[in-house]
This record gives sequence, C-alpha cells and structure tokens, in this order.
Amino acid sequence: MKCSFAVALPSWQGELPITLKPHATVDDLLRDAKPVLARQLESAGRSALDEAWWQAAPVGVFGERCDRSRILTEGDRVEMYLPLKVDPKAARRQRAQPHQTEKGRNPLTRKPGR
Repeated sequence: MKCSFAVALPSWQGELPITLKPHATVDDLLRDAKPVLARQLESAGRSALDEAWWQAAPVGVFGERCDRSRILTEGDRVEMYLPLKVDPKAARRQRAQPHQTEKGRNPLTRKPGR
C-alpha cells in the first residue's frame, strides 16, 4: 500500500512516499518514515530530529487530526504538525491596536450615517 508522509520543519519541508503493508496504522508509517526523513535531513546538512517532538507531535490524514492508531488506506497522506509560533488572534489584535480609538473602535470601519 502506498501512502505519503508530509512535514514542514523549519529546516526542511516536503512529502515522502512510503510503502506499507495492508492494514498499517499511522504509527507504522511514522516508524517507517523516521529513518527516511533523517537521511533526507542529513543529506541537506540539517539538524537531527527532536525525539520528544517526534513522539508527541499531533498527526493527521489530509488535514484532519487523528490518533496514531488509525488504520490507513491506499493513497493517504499523513501529516505531522508543528505548534504555532504566534497565536493568530493575538497577532491580529496587535496589528489592529494602533488603529483603534480610545473606545476600542476602528474609525476606518465606521458605517455611513453614524
């Protein structure tokens, strides 16, 4: 069964094809993908994988989070997710702050007639 493994590390981003036995789980794919990814990072002159992150990182199939015990089907793309560096809501509030009035309103978004 052919699946793929996708990850976007700070030092490397890509998708690796992985061949598995039928009824393989996400955990089986990760076990097979780890040495392939380590070789890929070495050949690119990048740092090694963080073992703690590898064991604890959330995973998903085609963008939907799932458990590592999920059974895969032909053509699935397993993804490993990194934590966000910045909370998107906090970043938006910070960008909007200079444009707000003392009452917390943005004068540029004022509706006509008010």
